[in-house]
Amino acid sequence: MQTIDWIVLIGTLVFIVLYGTYKTKGSKSVKDYIRGGNEAKWWTVGLSVMATQASAITFLSTPGQAFHSGMGFVQFYFGLPIAMIIICMVFIPIYHKLNVYTAYEYLESRFDLKTRSLTAILFLVQRGLAAGITIFAPAIILSAVLGWNLTKLNISIGVLVIIYTVSGGTKAVSVTQKQQMAIIFTGMFIAFFLIIHYLPEGITFSKALEIAGASGKMEVLDFSFNMDNRYTFWSGIIGGTFLALSYFGTDQSQVQRYLSGKSIRESQLGLLFNGLLKVPMQFFILLVGVMVFVFYQFNSSPLNFNPKSKEGIQNTKYTEEYSNLEAQLLAIQNEKKDLIQETLIANNQNKINSTLSKKLNNLNTAEVDIRNAARQLIVKANPIIETNDKDYVFIHFILNNLPRGLIGLLLAVILSAAMSSTASELNALASTTAVDLYKRNIKEEKTEQHYVNASKLFTLLWGILAILVACFANLFDNLIQLVNIIGSVFYGNVLGIFLLAFFFKFVRSNAVFVAALITQVIVIFGWYYNWMPYLWLNLFGCVLVISFATLIQSMSYSKQ
Repeated sequence: MQTIDWIVLIGTLVFIVLYGTYKTKGSKSVKDYIRGGNEAKWWTVGLSVMATQASAITFLSTPGQAFHSGMGFVQFYFGLPIAMIIICMVFIPIYHKLNVYTAYEYLESRFDLKTRSLTAILFLVQRGLAAGITIFAPAIILSAVLGWNLTKLNISIGVLVIIYTVSGGTKAVSVTQKQQMAIIFTGMFIAFFLIIHYLPEGITFSKALEIAGASGKMEVLDFSFNMDNRYTFWSGIIGGTFLALSYFGTDQSQVQRYLSGKSIRESQLGLLFNGLLKVPMQFFILLVGVMVFVFYQFNSSPLNFNPKSKEGIQNTKYTEEYSNLEAQLLAIQNEKKDLIQETLIANNQNKINSTLSKKLNNLNTAEVDIRNAARQLIVKANPIIETNDKDYVFIHFILNNLPRGLIGLLLAVILSAAMSSTASELNALASTTAVDLYKRNIKEEKTEQHYVNASKLFTLLWGILAILVACFANLFDNLIQLVNIIGSVFYGNVLGIFLLAFFFKFVRSNAVFVAALITQVIVIFGWYYNWMPYLWLNLFGCVLVISFATLIQSMSYSKQ
């Protein structure tokens, strides 16, 4: 990184922190601190909802996911617009009618305190883990590629977020998220157009799409019912709808965003805005990853994008074997480049024929085999090193190909996204702790300022805990999948509790409480023993808790 990159990066982050702190200082009431004074317009709500979900993981992992697996991951989001409509029709009117500060307040009025507390605790567990991951995700990757100290980076990100989130609460989160989303979209669009610009002369955007399509990267829809496939049309529509319903309808980090809306209409418009833009946004981010794939058809790429992998295998007995694999990879990459250029440029063809497509697929298969062989060598040389390099693909492209200044901007994009999501999570964790656990269980009456101060203290404590989780976390298969897996383990159960509250009026609190405990244990077992792709855990948990609760309640009636 050059001096200009450091200026852009540090200047952007400092501006966000100072702006958020300045614009929102002096919250005097719980309403101001937790619901932002109910002043947010629909576009603020919509951008805040989108920014909360679009963490650094989105902008680091998603392009890498597309680089390796193509556009199919977009199916994960197909259920989101459906969920937005349901939430606008059912959840938002109920929350506003009851004038709640958290989603879980409603459960006490419908059931009892123990059900409210249990659901709040389930939220606190999974969101507390996720808050640490949103800090850890960019930190582990940036520390690997830039040589920065991981622990110091975790602490730096966490402290920056804590400063303005403690100071201004919900309003600080919403205000800064508008600036962060502007930075994020600017950076991603610039990166996209630069990738197209860097392609060889004669390779237009349409031809780049053909190259990607011939390599199997443009297969968006999978209508199969194969349970071994994580991302299909059906898992996205069904499992994705239940996940989105759970996340946007019952997760306080999202509920708090639209509870700050000026009115029911502003909240509903904000969610619909998010529903309309989210799928195209994810499609675009995946397309950036596909274009990175096309770029590397004409430019050499490392055997493993994680720079620590090559460092770990140097000066071991596997060094020579690894070098041989690098030579084989280079030969395949050169062969692919010559094949594409010969067909598309020398012969001036506008379409990739079936023969070229077959040859490309064979070469791509051979490349995958070589990369897998390299991963096995890395594990033998040093089992501690993470060999899954999906999360390193995009940052490798940024650091090795973008001009000065833009590297700093794209790093600001990544860290801004991390700060945005983490701020929402800390804000929601503190609100739930203060309102659902602390305030509800305190005997004597306290002043408004007392609860504001308590919320600030809980924000600080959750921020410290998130930093600790980040410092002790470890990489998973893919960071964006890890966050969704954590959510899927808990969300189905929580959504089922809310659906029981909304639509199953005969079910009482004891039946729901017992059913929720049993369901959570079963879902954790189901995830651990890999009973099904994780997206289906949302539907599984939801159906399970509803079934158990109705069964227990029916048995209770039959005994009377």
